[in-house]
Amino acid sequence: MKKVIFIVLSSLLIALCGNFCQASNGRSIEEELVHGKWMNKAEGYIPKAIRKQDLKPEQKEQTIARYKVYSFFKDHTFTMDSIKQRYTGTWELEGNQVIMTYKRKKITEFSPNLDPNASGQGYVTHDIVVELGTRTGTINGDKLEFGHPSLTAIHYSDAVAGIKNFWEFTGFANATLGNLFMILVALFFIWLAIKFDYEPMLLIPIGMGIIIGNIPFYMGEAFNLKLGIYEPGSVLNILYSGVINGWYPPLIFLGIGAMTDFSSLISNPRLMLLGAAAQIGIFITFLGALWLGFPAPEAGAIGIIGGADGPTAIFLSSKLANGVNMMANGELVKNLIGPIAIAAYSYMALVPVIQPPIINLLTTKKERQIKMRAPRAVSRLEKQLFPIIGLLLTAFIAPSALPLLGMLFFGNLLKESTVTNRLANTASNALIDSITMLLGITVGASTQADVFLTDTSIKIFVLGACSFVIATASGVLVGKLMSWLSPKSNPINPMIGAAGVSAVPDSARVVQNLGLKNDPTNYLLMHAMAPNVSGVIGSAVAAGTLLSFLM
Repeated sequence: MKKVIFIVLSSLLIALCGNFCQASNGRSIEEELVHGKWMNKAEGYIPKAIRKQDLKPEQKEQTIARYKVYSFFKDHTFTMDSIKQRYTGTWELEGNQVIMTYKRKKITEFSPNLDPNASGQGYVTHDIVVELGTRTGTINGDKLEFGHPSLTAIHYSDAVAGIKNFWEFTGFANATLGNLFMILVALFFIWLAIKFDYEPMLLIPIGMGIIIGNIPFYMGEAFNLKLGIYEPGSVLNILYSGVINGWYPPLIFLGIGAMTDFSSLISNPRLMLLGAAAQIGIFITFLGALWLGFPAPEAGAIGIIGGADGPTAIFLSSKLANGVNMMANGELVKNLIGPIAIAAYSYMALVPVIQPPIINLLTTKKERQIKMRAPRAVSRLEKQLFPIIGLLLTAFIAPSALPLLGMLFFGNLLKESTVTNRLANTASNALIDSITMLLGITVGASTQADVFLTDTSIKIFVLGACSFVIATASGVLVGKLMSWLSPKSNPINPMIGAAGVSAVPDSARVVQNLGLKNDPTNYLLMHAMAPNVSGVIGSAVAAGTLLSFLM
């Protein structure tokens, strides 16, 4: 039975091979010309029209190989399909030479929107008329030659041509090592979230977004499938507008405000200094980025990573490093939103890993065992006045951060007023959850391999790590100073200075866990929340300050 099946399958394969055969089977030249397809695959096609401004003078724009498919018909017309653009014309046969006369073709090209004053971002379109004129090809067996080997088209049956065309549209045909590497990074993020519970609300959407963004597909500069996040009109591109236009972060801050209890900060206002101290890392990293050669706007966007505040990092980079704004010298800033956002959220997720060694290095066991006095009770009136007074003070200091600060304190007032519970619940649950999903998936999808895997991204991650370490260390060192200056009746545990970064509430939990590890009766969570929430305010103020000077 096995032999019979083998014979049948072999016969079918032989028949199929015979059908796909490229031989002329005795047909005339004209019959051979109109039979099947003539296909050429050559380099020279530009895959997409974005980030040309990132090319250095000595670099050439990346090109790829794509199929051109010629179809000749008995009525002496022909088509040439190239990057989903169809050109038509008429043909005549003289001996073994095919004289092809092309018709004029109007096509729509896509190019980056380089106008910083334009209302839209991303792409602009313009129509051009292509005139290919008359071209002569020579039929030589199963080849149609046009004078240069790279232009030669090979004759295939309709079935084979269809399979080749299908293959070109698959992700397998368009995948690069960079795409595969980014997918592995995404799987690592998802693993961290599931295995260790590291910021799963962020890392899982970002991880899936990275996978989505690195599924390769057929692309061309003058051609738009409306699939990818950088292709105008695509669903992902529309959702991504919330990132590049900076309106996701304020909505996130609205939810954070509605979720946050500022009681610990109100009861002990001096701890706000620790939240301010942790922002030192932002400005030191800003100087480091300048030293490495980044333009001032890009350096400012990179520096904010030290605040460990993903929404603030996205907001600032959408204003300063969006690939659209033009600097004073006429150069465009790079689009660094993706690398900065990924770096910021990565370090937020790794707070339980990064901060404990720094805290242990800079503090003694005796200092880590310091017990702080229980915070005083805060009245309802104080809680209601705080968002109003806080907004007035901070917004007048840094008006550029008004979208963040305004929404943060607005959300908190919804919570503390006690008469808008429905609005507060919506902001702290449905709204922030929805925006977090959209933000994570679009930020992740923006990290396409060709955009993300650059030396610039490596520098951003290194600077981000330095920024986060400096911010944590600055908070702890200022905490040590305040501990030394504080009276014995009201001591300060210097560890809570590490919570000055705005990774709420992860940094506060790290301090709590270290306190319990050194003394099972030492509960520091409520105390650590004070610099933690002040860090949220501080990072927004720092972002507004940088924005004021660098826009």
